[in-house]
Amino acid sequence: MKPLVRTSNTKNKKNPVATALACSILLVLSGCGIPKLWQAEPGPCVPVTFNGSTSQENSSYVGTTEFFNDPRLTTLFDQALAGNQNLKILAQNIQVANNEVLMRRGAYLPFVTLGAGAGVEKPSLFTPAGAVDSQLTYPGGGNFPSPLPDFMTAANFSWQVDIWRQLRNSRDAAMFRYLGTRDGWNYVVTRLIADIAENYYELMSLDKQLETLDRTIALQEQSLEIAKARKAAARGTELGVQRFQAEVQKNQSQKLIIRQSIIEAENRINFLVGRYPQPVERNTGEFIDLNLHALSLGVPAQLLQNRPDIREAERQVAAAGLDVRVARANFYPKLFITGDVGYEAFNTKYLFISPESLIYSVAGDLVGPLINKKAIQAEYLSANAKQLQSIYNYQRVVLNAFTEVINRVTKVQNYGRSIEIKKQQLESLESAVSVASNLFQNARVEYIDVLFAQRDRNDARLVLIETKREQLSAIVNTYQALGGGQIYLPEPPPRAIGARPATGPLPLIGKWPALEGLPLIGGGPEAEELPAPVNKTEPLPPPN
Repeated sequence: MKPLVRTSNTKNKKNPVATALACSILLVLSGCGIPKLWQAEPGPCVPVTFNGSTSQENSSYVGTTEFFNDPRLTTLFDQALAGNQNLKILAQNIQVANNEVLMRRGAYLPFVTLGAGAGVEKPSLFTPAGAVDSQLTYPGGGNFPSPLPDFMTAANFSWQVDIWRQLRNSRDAAMFRYLGTRDGWNYVVTRLIADIAENYYELMSLDKQLETLDRTIALQEQSLEIAKARKAAARGTELGVQRFQAEVQKNQSQKLIIRQSIIEAENRINFLVGRYPQPVERNTGEFIDLNLHALSLGVPAQLLQNRPDIREAERQVAAAGLDVRVARANFYPKLFITGDVGYEAFNTKYLFISPESLIYSVAGDLVGPLINKKAIQAEYLSANAKQLQSIYNYQRVVLNAFTEVINRVTKVQNYGRSIEIKKQQLESLESAVSVASNLFQNARVEYIDVLFAQRDRNDARLVLIETKREQLSAIVNTYQALGGGQIYLPEPPPRAIGARPATGPLPLIGKWPALEGLPLIGGGPEAEELPAPVNKTEPLPPPN
């Protein structure tokens, strides 16, 4: 390893005015020709209410244990957080982003290398170098040996002085992307919670459908026996017997299809949890009158803080803005400082004698682009285009979040009203079945009236169960759309940049088990205070 520059006894005298003038010309020439940036079109303002509805409380701050109030379901959440493979993949993305910050952090610090080398050289005496070397003596009074050994150990130093904050902006952009990966991971967590809850309530609805079919089959079998008795007494025909028999067989066939749906729903949950197919333990209590936590919407501005996908898009905007600054710095000159220090001698016994064997050098270079800057301009404009993409993506994510809340909360309300009406319809059909069965047994109506009454009652109850499932699904998705179900990882402090990954437990919503191994570095801006809720109204009534 040879030093880059050797020391010299010659003193170079430079005019400081000329040096300053040359640097100024280099700076001006480098800054010329910077293209103008395109500005993003402003997006629509976030409404102050959800179509006239706001509340002081917000359901996104309610933990999953309290919101769902079902130990079996929250146990599935715990298992999913520990076993879901997709979350494990995303956790490694966080680690990759963490390492990117560490790499960018090291780029603006000095690089120092340490090494040693040895060699031998025999110049020709019929060359200027060989002729001079043959006449030279070293301080001890002897001639240099031929061939001439060379032993050296030295430390090399190189540093790009970050005068335009290019390297630090690159580090900060990587930090924002790291924070974005954490938010992206959290958004997947909220979707995972919602998917498990949806399939869980689908399982409960399928169980209730099986119960409904069992009750209907039992009732139809009673009617079948009555039809057979009436035929034996010459008060009925074979047609009634066969129609009841066909209806029983139809419902028995439907039970097999529902059982298959149960298996598939269980395995969807098993896949999300990260385990092989097995029965899923679930609540077997009342389904139609099942109530979850009351929904409170808060104000739309809270979505900007509570939705992890919005926070992720916001981090991407910040990172893209810093990328533009990084690309702009390429138009200006860069300052490089290099140097080395070490020892060199032809014999190892003289290697560490100071100052005779000491070698050192230092140099500084100011380099800037002058001709053919098309590549730099293209990179700058591409960074600007990516910045516009991130801004429009942020506007799209915010618009989508607001739309999701409106769609889902109105679905909760409308399906709740539909359930109340369907309950009344079912009560009427229950009475109709009872009346028709009594009249049929007393030979006052035909079998077809009983058959239609039983079929209408069975269909109405199945529709009621399906409507309830849709309502529960809407409640779950509204909770997710508001930002509920996420794990609130602590925001890293600014000084933690480059710190080792945290291995301690992290505070979680819903008393989930602590996740270990997630890196804790970075340090984004503190969350701004949200405006006070306007047009306060009472929370929505509990869903039925």
